[in-house]
Amino acid sequence: MGVRPLDLLRFVQERPFRPFRLTLTDGRTMDIHHPELVIVGQSTAAIGIPSPRYAEPVSDRLVEVSLLHVMQLEHLPEANAG
Repeated sequence: MGVRPLDLLRFVQERPFRPFRLTLTDGRTMDIHHPELVIVGQSTAAIGIPSPRYAEPVSDRLVEVSLLHVMQLEHLPEANAG
């Protein structure tokens, strides 16, 4: 189980960027809306939790996630879809 670093990196570096969701083995999800708030390592990823005080992608705090615990990567539905 888990994802490879290059799999996650493809989502982060996709241009144009498309927001995506990480689903973890414990059922939590993390929505990624800004590529600047993700740092991909060999076995972990640092995910910046956006600060509600700024419109720009400024991190309020960082959460380290083991890539072994990422069950799924999926793009979020586009806001104007429907």
